[in-house]
Amino acid sequence: MRITEFSNPRMAQAFVDYMATRGVTLRVEHDNHYTVWLDDDSKVNLVENELSQFIRDPNHPRYQAASWHSGTTSSGIHYQGSSLMTNILQRAGPLTLSVMVVCILVYILMQVMGDQVVMSWLAWPGEDQHFQLWRWFTHALLHFSLLHITFNLMWWWYLGGAVEKRLGSGKLFVILLISALLSGWMQSKYSGMMFGGLSGAVYALMGYSWLRGERDPESGIFLERGLMAFAVVWLVVGYMGWFGLSIANAAHVTGLLVGLAMAFVDTRRIKKS
Repeated sequence: MRITEFSNPRMAQAFVDYMATRGVTLRVEHDNHYTVWLDDDSKVNLVENELSQFIRDPNHPRYQAASWHSGTTSSGIHYQGSSLMTNILQRAGPLTLSVMVVCILVYILMQVMGDQVVMSWLAWPGEDQHFQLWRWFTHALLHFSLLHITFNLMWWWYLGGAVEKRLGSGKLFVILLISALLSGWMQSKYSGMMFGGLSGAVYALMGYSWLRGERDPESGIFLERGLMAFAVVWLVVGYMGWFGLSIANAAHVTGLLVGLAMAFVDTRRIKKS
């Protein structure tokens, strides 16, 4: 049965992916439009009811989440290739991109002027620097190797971009500030002021995204359990000192706990209902 047709391939893909999560297989044929077909007509009432809801709000997070969970490359829809920069911009909001740009500029400055010089401006406050309030947060902008900044910015873009797109820049900003402050404070208890990096905020986003997805799937925010397991394994690697890496373990653990706590608070009412 012909169900409907879309002019936008992304909308067609989202509806097909969502119906797959409901146990209904649809296929798409492309001519001038993207026509959706149903082979099992016993499910036509379910499909038509879901279609009416989809048309009213096609940008609802549940449809985006369905594409992440159930999307395939065999739906009949073919996309034109896009550039790396286009893909980066599509996922990331203004705050996500701004933090990435600032981190890159600070990293370049550290290569030109030296780590110690830039740290004297931005590192966690020392004994006589507690009223230099920016230092409580700017330590997150410091990165000490290409691997360090690449690892952090990839995760920041992947998780932070999703949070900003779905929940807004304000939510991402709060997560960033709280995680930077608390993870920096805890790390300073173990290593003094000689540390830096966005990884405290990254681990906060990992914890937040994973628990938010477990307790509130409709939000469209999630982190696959396998990736969450990777994050925990990386914590173990840090504590065991494998590979000779210098890892801010206290900042990672604190960031993770901050993200979990914030997700729990944000989903408390949802879980009760």
